[in-house]
Amino acid sequence: MKLDIIGDIHGCYDEFHALTVKLGYDWSEGVPLHPSRILGFVGDLTDRGPNSLGIVDLVWKLVMVHKRAYYVPGNHCNKLYRYFLGRKVQVTHGLETTVAEYEALSSAGQTDIKNKMIELYEHAPLYHQLDDKKLVIAHAGINDALLGKQNNKVQTFVLYGDITGETHPDGSPVRRDWAQQYKGKAWIVYGHTPVREARFINHTVNIDTGCVFGGNLSALRYPEMDVISVPSSMPLVEEKFRSFN
Repeated sequence: MKLDIIGDIHGCYDEFHALTVKLGYDWSEGVPLHPSRILGFVGDLTDRGPNSLGIVDLVWKLVMVHKRAYYVPGNHCNKLYRYFLGRKVQVTHGLETTVAEYEALSSAGQTDIKNKMIELYEHAPLYHQLDDKKLVIAHAGINDALLGKQNNKVQTFVLYGDITGETHPDGSPVRRDWAQQYKGKAWIVYGHTPVREARFINHTVNIDTGCVFGGNLSALRYPEMDVISVPSSMPLVEEKFRSFN
């Protein structure tokens, strides 16, 4: 099994295109396809970037039509899904950019992308266990005690990380550094927390290198464990990146 697992895209369509071309994918059929490799997505396809709905459409085609990608939802995917179901959500923290794209569409366009996002989300597992369970893709990660389980605790962990219940002054949740304590043998590949360079620790890899905050869009090549990146076109927002020093 050969995968290229891409970090949080957040609507950065041009960078996604550039990264897949760099990885050797062919776009002649309108989606990135490779003769011997497939894509993996750690979630957070949307919000803050310039073309969130284009990414949703593309990932839906790869997963649901071509069957040539693995996708797990992130917390931003979850919020957009709930928005499309008509549930009450706050249109903040980046969702406002995706909603603005959505509201600019025709009625038919709105129905189409809403249905695709709902279908993509409802067919996605909370996390993927792949390659005879030697590889796990989970948006914010997962610890070894939760692997193999499907419950509310798992959903909270994979969407938001190992949260303490406390919040930072900006309202974001305080999260424990679960990767520091991970003892499992499976590789856990995740995103959610932007870092300036992919973080390898204890058989875990954080591949979210903060494209939407002016960092890079990165892919982990598995099983080679190489990281391939392209630079972001967005302005750098240094305070959005987490340091583990």
